[in-house]
Amino acid sequence: MCSSIAAALSAPRDRVNVKATTTEQLGAIGRGEGIACHAVVLLEACE
Repeated sequence: MCSSIAAALSAPRDRVNVKATTTEQLGAIGRGEGIACHAVVLLEACE
């Protein structure tokens, strides 16, 4: 997955990271009644 994202961004593979976690049975998501996605991106302009 990281390689595909890096290729799409024309970025080096070592500059892309993907992490996953669980909700440890908390709330609707933990009970399997829903899903969630959270993305954080830091982009810097090239000179």
